[in-house]
Amino acid sequence: MKIILMSVWFVSCHCHSVIAADSPKLPGDMGKFVENHCVACHEGEAAEAGLDLTKLNGQLENQETLARWIRIFDRVHNGEMPPKESNDITGAELKQFLNQSGKWLNDFQKERWSKIGRVQGRRLTNLQLERSLHQLLGVDLPLESLMPEEQRTAGFTTVANGQPMSHFQLEEHLKVVDAALDNAFQRAILKDDLFKKSFDAKALVRTNPKRRTREPELIDGFAVTWSSRLIFYGRIPATTARKDGWYRFTIRAKSLNTPKDHGVWCTVRTGKCVSSAPLLNWVGALEATDRVQEWTFETWLPRGDMLEVRPGDDTLKMGRFQGGQVGTGEGGPQNLPGVAIESIVMEEVHYGQDDEGIRKTLFGDLKVKTNGKDWQQAQLQSANHKADAKRLMLRFAERAFRHPVDEEDVQPFINLVFNELDAKRPLLPALRTGYRALLCSPRFLYFEETPGQLDDYAIASRLSYFLWNSPPDEELLKLADSKMLNSQAEIRQQVRRMLNDPQGKNFVKDFADQWLDLSEIDFTTPDRRLYPGFDVIVQQSMLSETETYLEEMIRKNLSVSLLIDSKYTYLNERLARFYGIKNVSSDQMQRVSLKPEDHRGGLLTHGAILKVTANGTTTSPVLRGVWVSERLLGIEIPPPPAGIAAIEPDIRGAKTIREMLEKHKSNTACASCHVNIDPPGFALENFDPAGRWRERYIKIEGRKRVPGNPIDASHELPSGEKFKDIKQFRSIVAAKPAELAKNVAEKLVSYGTGAPITFADRTQIEEIVAHTSKNNYGFRSIIEEVAASELFRTK
Repeated sequence: MKIILMSVWFVSCHCHSVIAADSPKLPGDMGKFVENHCVACHEGEAAEAGLDLTKLNGQLENQETLARWIRIFDRVHNGEMPPKESNDITGAELKQFLNQSGKWLNDFQKERWSKIGRVQGRRLTNLQLERSLHQLLGVDLPLESLMPEEQRTAGFTTVANGQPMSHFQLEEHLKVVDAALDNAFQRAILKDDLFKKSFDAKALVRTNPKRRTREPELIDGFAVTWSSRLIFYGRIPATTARKDGWYRFTIRAKSLNTPKDHGVWCTVRTGKCVSSAPLLNWVGALEATDRVQEWTFETWLPRGDMLEVRPGDDTLKMGRFQGGQVGTGEGGPQNLPGVAIESIVMEEVHYGQDDEGIRKTLFGDLKVKTNGKDWQQAQLQSANHKADAKRLMLRFAERAFRHPVDEEDVQPFINLVFNELDAKRPLLPALRTGYRALLCSPRFLYFEETPGQLDDYAIASRLSYFLWNSPPDEELLKLADSKMLNSQAEIRQQVRRMLNDPQGKNFVKDFADQWLDLSEIDFTTPDRRLYPGFDVIVQQSMLSETETYLEEMIRKNLSVSLLIDSKYTYLNERLARFYGIKNVSSDQMQRVSLKPEDHRGGLLTHGAILKVTANGTTTSPVLRGVWVSERLLGIEIPPPPAGIAAIEPDIRGAKTIREMLEKHKSNTACASCHVNIDPPGFALENFDPAGRWRERYIKIEGRKRVPGNPIDASHELPSGEKFKDIKQFRSIVAAKPAELAKNVAEKLVSYGTGAPITFADRTQIEEIVAHTSKNNYGFRSIIEEVAASELFRTK
C-alpha cells in the first residue's frame, strides 16, 4: 500500500514540471519596437504598472514571463498601449509587432505542448471521486463531505495546475476509499432491512403538554408550530435517524392564520437541533395553505439527526416567547401564522445499485456464508481462491481504470492479494485489500492521457467527467471499443444524449456552482436591519431561479445573449414577492414574463448573482464589475498594482462610491483596468446586497432605516457606448452574442479539459464560436462544439 500511495505522490509531483529555459530571443523587429516605443515608460524601479521591460529579454522561461508577454500583446492589440498620444507609431509598425509577437508566443506554446501536452496531469476532484466510487461500488454515501476542501484555479477545481497532492490528502483519500468499501461490503453481505414508519400528529408533538419546549403542540389533531425566530422550534424528535442513511419524508400539512395574499412558507431542515450542534442542513421548502397538501423530500440524515419543520418566511408576524421555550397554548392568542402537520411518513431509501447488485459487483457468482451480524466474519465460498481472486481483480480493475487492462498491468495488485492468501488470510479480506489498492492507484485517481490526440477511452472519460462528473457509462465504453469517439459528429450526438439523460441535470448545478460562484451563496447574510425580508427560503429560491433558467437555455438551445437580457425568468411565489413581482402563486418554479417596471431579465439581475457579488452590507461596483467582466464578458482583470489601496464604500454616506472611484482612477495604473471594471459594476448599483431593486442607498440612523444618496447607474463602455441604467447596459451587451459565446466556450474548455485558456488556444476558440453562429450561439451548441473541438480531444 505504501508503494501504491508513493506512486500517486510521484505522479502528482511530476505532472507539474517546467520546461527548460531555451526559448527563442525576441524575433524580428520586436526588440526595436519595444526600445523605441515602450521602454521610456517601462524602465527601472519607477516603471509604470511595475513593468520593467529591460528585464524581459525574450526568454519565456516561466509562466510569469510568458503571462507578461501575453499581457503586452493584448494591450497593444487592444490599442491600450502605447498611449494614444504616441503619434510617432505607424500602422505598419503595429501590425508587424503584433504578427511577430503573436507567432512567437503561439509557436512557443505549441512546441511545449507537443512534448508534455496542453493539460498537465489531472486527477479526480472531490465530486468526481465521490461519483466514481458510487458508480463503481454501487454505494450512495455522501463521500465528498469526508474530503479536504479544494482550491479553485481559474475558477474551477478541475484545473490540473491547482490540484496539489500532499501526504495528508493521500491519507484522506484512503479514508474515503475505506468508508466506501466498508459500506459496499456490509450491504453486499448483510441483509439491510430498510426503515419505514408513519407518524400521525400525536406521534410528532411534545410528549409532555405541560412542559415548555420547542417541539410542536397538538391542536385539533394536528402538530402545530407557530411563526417565531426561536432556533430549533419545530424540531420533531420522532424522526430521529437510528442510523446514517438517505430518507424520504412525505409530509401532509396545512397552514393556520394564513396571510391574505399568500400561504405560510415553511422550511424543512435537519440537524441535531440542540445548542451544542446549532447547524441545520437545508432539505427544502413548502408553501402551506388552508387546505391539507402533501410534499415529498429526500435527504441524507446522519444518525441522531432529526427533522425540523417550521414557518420560515421572514415577513410573517413573529411570536414572542419567554425563556427560549414555547408552552402549549402560548402561540394561538398571539394570532400567529403557523404550520399544522397531519402526518409524516419516514422511509429509508437507497440510490444506485441495490444490495444484490453490489454483491455481484464485488463477488461475481461467488456465494457468501455469513452469520448475519458481522460482515467481517463472513466467508466467500470458492473452490480456487487465487483463480477467483484474479478473475475478480481483473474485472474490477477494468471498471476502475475506465479502459481495458492487460493482465500484466494488474499483476502487482493481484500479487498483493496472493500474498494475503499465502499468509493464510481468508479470501474476503484479501480481496478487499486488492480492491483498496486498485482504488489508491494513480490509474484510478488520475486521468490517463498522453500528449497529442487522445485515444477513444480517454475521450470517453473526458466527455463523461465533463458533463456528468462521473465515469463513462456502457454506451460510451462501447463506442470507445469500436473506436468511434474520435468522430466529431458522434461526440455531438453523445453530448445531446448525455445532457438529456437524468444525470444531465447535474451539469448545470456542477458547472454553475463554480462558473458563477453559486457554491458561495452561504458565505454572507444580508443585514436584516438594512435589507429586511431576506431569508433562507428566498436564498434557495434564488439558486433554483438561476439553475432552472440555465437548464431551459441548454434544453432549448437558446442564445447566450439571454445570459444578459431576457423578458422572462423562473420564480415561485416567495421569490416573486421578494422581488416585488405580483400575480405569481405556488411553491414551484414557473416561467414568469417580466415587465419593464420589474427591472429584471438575464442572469445579471438574478438574486443569486447579485448576492454572491456583494458582502451582505454594502455593494461595490469594483467587486461586481470584476465579477461580471471575468465570469460573463470574458474580460480578464489582472490583480491591482502593488501599493494601491482597495476602494471601500463610505457607510456614512458622506461620499459616493463614484466620487471615490474617480479619484482612484487618477492613477494611470488603475485607469487601464477600471475602464472595463466600472461600467458593469455601476450598471448593477440599483440592486442591493440582497438582490432587491433600490433607487437610493439605505443607511441606519439610530435604529431606523433612512434613505441615503440617490443611485446613479450610468456609465460608458470602453467602446464609447453610453448607458443610463441596467436596461440600456443589458441591451448593448446582449447585442454582441459572439463575444458572450466566446466567454462561455472558454469557461467550458477550462472546466472540461483541466487547463485554462491561453494564447495558443485563441484560434480554436474562435473556430468553436464561428461554428455556433448558425444556431444563434445557442448554449447547447457551444457545449457540443467544445466537446467536438481539437482542444477537447487532445491532451
